[in-house]
Amino acid sequence: MQATAYTFDPATRAGSVLLDDGTPLEFDAAAFDAGGLRLVRPGQRLRIEVAGEGAARRVTFLTLQTF
Repeated sequence: MQATAYTFDPATRAGSVLLDDGTPLEFDAAAFDAGGLRLVRPGQRLRIEVAGEGAARRVTFLTLQTF
């Protein structure tokens, strides 16, 4: 799945993304660390994996979108 980086706090390594339909999803440091990234900038396209449904839906992995 693809998303756009919306927020990122380098101190906590947590932030949020916007899905293509505008739905925001938050990610924690564990999801950020799983992708091996060092930084995420707002507006950057990302590839993400999610788990759960409804209110329990969360990002479990994110990395740069490559073509």
